Amino acid sequence: MTAAPTIGVLALQGDVREHIRALELAGAGATPVRRQRELDAVDALVIPGGESTTMWKLATTFELLEPLRLRIKDGMPAYGSCAGMIMLADRIEDGIEGQQTIGGIDMVVRRNAFGRQVDSFEEDLDFAGRGRMRAVFIRAPWVESVGPDVEVLGRTHGQPGDRIVAVRQGPLLATSFHPELTGDARVHSYFVEMVREL
Repeated sequence: MTAAPTIGVLALQGDVREHIRALELAGAGATPVRRQRELDAVDALVIPGGESTTMWKLATTFELLEPLRLRIKDGMPAYGSCAGMIMLADRIEDGIEGQQTIGGIDMVVRRNAFGRQVDSFEEDLDFAGRGRMRAVFIRAPWVESVGPDVEVLGRTHGQPGDRIVAVRQGPLLATSFHPELTGDARVHSYFVEMVREL
């Protein structure tokens, strides 16, 4: 792909404007996605933070859950931050009864693992060999375990210790933190590079 890719941001809930701004800084075209026809028109998708159970229910209401699963299965690149990480996980811990995900990344993610809203924090961490960056964690999940094809791109080292917070599997990327809130577009640039590679 030589032209700037068009990357959608799932606009059911969460930091949609902030992700659009970060994607544009990273050299991509960006557009909100609320309907299947909008999903069908993009090269890749960002699934923002928010509340994963609400996002699942809204995706079901808007008849987007199955189309999202099909596009992911067909190889569409996707990046999920915070609740988006949960949505891309094949398995979750501490979900509500019956909670579903889009899936695609062979990992187990624990919802709200770092605690409640009052436990939100920031930490500097290394991401994918791109140097140190400030990571913002808000009611964030962490990755309990990954399958053999999942590459770990980032870990925390503060309290409560060494936790996986950034992963990649093929065309899928996920972070438990919110890079769209820092003004640092390196995670989004990494994702745009992934999209261009395909």
